Amino acid sequence: MKTKSILLKSRPKGMPTEENFEFREETLPDLQEEQLLLKALYISVDPYMRGRMSDAKSYVAPYNLNEPIAGGVVAEVAESRNDRYKAGDVVLGNLPWQTYSISNGRGLSQLDPNLAPLSYHLGILGMPGMTAYCGLLFIGEPKEGETVVVSGAAGAVGTVVGQIAKLKGCRVVGIAGSDEKTAYLKEELGFDEAINYKSTSNMREALAKACPDGVDIYFDNVGGEISDAVYSQLNDFARIAVCGQIALYNATSVPTGPRVEPILLKKKALMKGFIVSDYADRFPEAATELANWVKAGKLQYEEHVLEGFDQLPQAFFGLFRGENTGKLLVKVADFNTN
Repeated sequence: MKTKSILLKSRPKGMPTEENFEFREETLPDLQEEQLLLKALYISVDPYMRGRMSDAKSYVAPYNLNEPIAGGVVAEVAESRNDRYKAGDVVLGNLPWQTYSISNGRGLSQLDPNLAPLSYHLGILGMPGMTAYCGLLFIGEPKEGETVVVSGAAGAVGTVVGQIAKLKGCRVVGIAGSDEKTAYLKEELGFDEAINYKSTSNMREALAKACPDGVDIYFDNVGGEISDAVYSQLNDFARIAVCGQIALYNATSVPTGPRVEPILLKKKALMKGFIVSDYADRFPEAATELANWVKAGKLQYEEHVLEGFDQLPQAFFGLFRGENTGKLLVKVADFNTN
């Protein structure tokens, strides 16, 4: 069996380019006992992957050079020598960027193709959905009538955060990067206000207008100058869930901004960074509630899907250019339902 792979050829300096990736085709060895041959169906691209391309110390090990990049993948079992799985099963796992790969079965979760579209398990029913649920509810602890601001609001996490906040009775303000995205947030997802930061000359004034009662919860997916502006509107006892800093991931120097500590002190505010795996024991609860909300039509979900394995680098670049509304992923192959 031949497989296509995408390897990390070199570590990017600033914004990644095509030169950092290498495409390779190779022949896989025959399956051994307990092994599975997996056919990739959908592959996720996520902002955290940029950190793994660096060799700086972080909460997760960096990618090795000249080895396939890995991330969330929904795959079909094409062949099995493992008693726990049979051909035709669908699984979710942290798998290499390959059209076909070999697994020992460990770390895989079996999926029910009838529960929801398979791609949803990389988005609203997967890591982004869990991130939104756990970060908002367990750090933000929203209360009815409070004001919630979400940066990166049109992305896979931000869209879910805002909708859950609305379900909890909050006023929700989203920050995104185009008029199309802000219109989507308000007209489709029910956000109370949305700000296009790219066309807004004074974010502090725009936030003060959108949040007349101040900000009680800030779900931060972006960092940088946008977050600096939000801090100026914090109420006493505000909660800040630091989920991502995509504005800084490709920075080649450390930017200077307002010192946040005096603001936190004066406002008696909580600021907590988190990684979704910190809440692994709450995933069953989150998955059940998210699935119920989706089935009931209380959560809307948008996907930005590129077709074809070779589109993976372009999809990844698109994350940092703000090209996606909702979850960005690549469809590699169709699920064989026969």
